Amino acid sequence: MLHPDDIAQIAADLAEADRTHSVIPRITARYPDATVEDSYAIQGVWRDQSIAAGRTLVGRKIGLTSKAMQQATGITEPDYGVMFDDTVYRSGAEIPVDLFSNVRIEVELAFVLKQPLEGPDCTLDDALAAIDYAVPALEVLNSHIELEGRTIVDTISDNAAYGAMVLGDVRKRPDEIDLRWVPGVLSRNGEIEETGVAAGVLGHPATGVAWLANKFHQHGARLEAGEIILAGSFTRPMWVSRDDTVRCDYGPMGVIECRFV
Repeated sequence: MLHPDDIAQIAADLAEADRTHSVIPRITARYPDATVEDSYAIQGVWRDQSIAAGRTLVGRKIGLTSKAMQQATGITEPDYGVMFDDTVYRSGAEIPVDLFSNVRIEVELAFVLKQPLEGPDCTLDDALAAIDYAVPALEVLNSHIELEGRTIVDTISDNAAYGAMVLGDVRKRPDEIDLRWVPGVLSRNGEIEETGVAAGVLGHPATGVAWLANKFHQHGARLEAGEIILAGSFTRPMWVSRDDTVRCDYGPMGVIECRFV
């Protein structure tokens, strides 16, 4: 385990990188013995400082839940981060590129909980029963750590590389649609770049919600009613630059569009 002073310093370095939209060297290059527990401790310091500064936590993101994302990153286990209210956009938004160190887009479903969800033995059925509705979402990835050679310790410390999310307008209860077969056709400036279906996320996108509830139980916590859970991408990340227009067609769950300015 890292010394608390080291954990605080890394959290401060990441907060400064967020403020200046820059990147820092890999944590695992500076601290080769850092563990997954250390990385969640670093994320926790940054989270608590953000809340103390007046930001409002609205949910959690789950990452690295599909083979596509695991192959794209070389990381083979899921992770999670936190999401704040000032990072949520609606379809049609213009999103400033200058808010981020770098910008990649992922295709996901988000779930809003109607009741708390708690491990240690949470199942897919338990998760579906706790979900109020699903809504299509794009995640904006934003890494404050150099990308080359990252491990899961680097990624978790960096709030699982979460930058922002764009929510669609179509809401579906889990009993209204087979969520496994929700498609995603992702385009940049009119050209299709990535396609996938939501079953690519652990066989069912809500499986990640159950995984997260069980993971939280290990930390003595639970998911709360009203939280948004971003369930993980079922496409590879797509790089985005200023003036790019992004569109994703989710079939029966509608379309999300946004532009980066």
